[in-house]
Amino acid sequence: MDKKEISRADMMLKESLPKVITKMALPSIISFIITTVYNLADTFFVSSLGESATAAVSVNASLDQFIMMAGSMLAVGAASYASRLLGAGNKKKAGNVLSTAFFLAMLFGSIIMILGLMFKVPMVRLLGATDTCEIYSVQYAEYVLLVAPLMAANFVMNQCLRAEGNAMLSMIGMGFGGILNCILDPIFIFKLGMGVAGASIATAISKAVSFVILLFPYITRKSIIHLSIKNFKFSRNIILEIVSVGSSSMFRSGLAVISAIVLNNIAGIISDSVLAGIGVSTKIMMFPLGIILGFGTGFQPVAGYNWGAKRYDRVMGSYRFSSRVAIIGSAIMGLFIWIFSKNLIVIFAGNNQDMLAIGMLCIRLQSLSMPIHGWVAVVNMLCAGLGKAKGALLLSTSRQGTCFLPIVYPMYWIWNANGIAAVQAVADVLTLFLAVPLIHNLKREIMMLDRNGHKEQKIERG
Repeated sequence: MDKKEISRADMMLKESLPKVITKMALPSIISFIITTVYNLADTFFVSSLGESATAAVSVNASLDQFIMMAGSMLAVGAASYASRLLGAGNKKKAGNVLSTAFFLAMLFGSIIMILGLMFKVPMVRLLGATDTCEIYSVQYAEYVLLVAPLMAANFVMNQCLRAEGNAMLSMIGMGFGGILNCILDPIFIFKLGMGVAGASIATAISKAVSFVILLFPYITRKSIIHLSIKNFKFSRNIILEIVSVGSSSMFRSGLAVISAIVLNNIAGIISDSVLAGIGVSTKIMMFPLGIILGFGTGFQPVAGYNWGAKRYDRVMGSYRFSSRVAIIGSAIMGLFIWIFSKNLIVIFAGNNQDMLAIGMLCIRLQSLSMPIHGWVAVVNMLCAGLGKAKGALLLSTSRQGTCFLPIVYPMYWIWNANGIAAVQAVADVLTLFLAVPLIHNLKREIMMLDRNGHKEQKIERG
């Protein structure tokens, strides 16, 4: 082991769990916050162009999710497997995992780029664009599609930097791109008079800059895991491990796209104001949800590394600490957002009362269910970190899939626009019925392995 690896092992296996999880999570949280800010920046600046332009940006949020599908499965699966391999001391194979996931992500992103550019209009119509916002949706989608390969690869590099304990480098890569987007948005939209297309160009440039920054530690060998075309190994074991765990993230992203398309199409039937209100509230809720996800991505590699090192006591300890923080922190964020919901929505809605009303209702109901979402996210990350593919898949597809899609149309038919605003909060509550029995069985397995480990140690000493 070199000094970097020894330092990482000491941090993961010896430092107090609250300290190491916080150290890993904080850069991830900051990165997600900055990413949310620049997603909102597009909506904020475009909102001055009218509700149809705002609706177009909301529609294209589904395109981002679709591109994420190309990288998220490979990123999450590779990060989980690489973290466990590093915990077991197998750095070389971890490099194979990273390189395989990286180049496959570039390939899948390229396929999305080519098909998207060929069928731009049918694509945005499928995503939920109405007659009035179609032209804006096409303008926004065009430049984002051009950087789809880089966006997909960014997910892999970002997650694998966190897996090896370099959460700070990950934050710098994602965070700088986000800050740059906030600076470029008003320049391209207003100063250069490019409107919605300007917002898309600013986003594309920011994603490209993030790619270069994230790639830097790999090409300069400052990372523990090495990225190289020579390390690309399309082996059955690597692909199976990546896909088995990463498929949960892919299905989560896929279902997020489907649920967003369904929601956009239903909201568009009612009015552009409702479509824009749902879209804006979704982006505002990305703040607390990003913090929850950032905390989870800090917890996941700690659990995975200690699982690989057979430190089951620390796996259990990391889960208990993370659960408490997620529930309490989510409750505090939910209360804060509830109180200031009107102030947040009015920034984008202005005097549009329909947009304001639907946005406020959506935000307030999700604020109530946020502690549930925070805890379920920790259980989901624990499953992913430990390589429990079935559990990770079950939970990652529940929030916007199995607990969401079956209720969205009935809630619309019964309560119209209010039902659409409430559907995500109701789905969050329903995920509890999946997470509770799952964590019960997983905790029992971890504690049994911990007891068996102690028995083996006593036998060896005796």
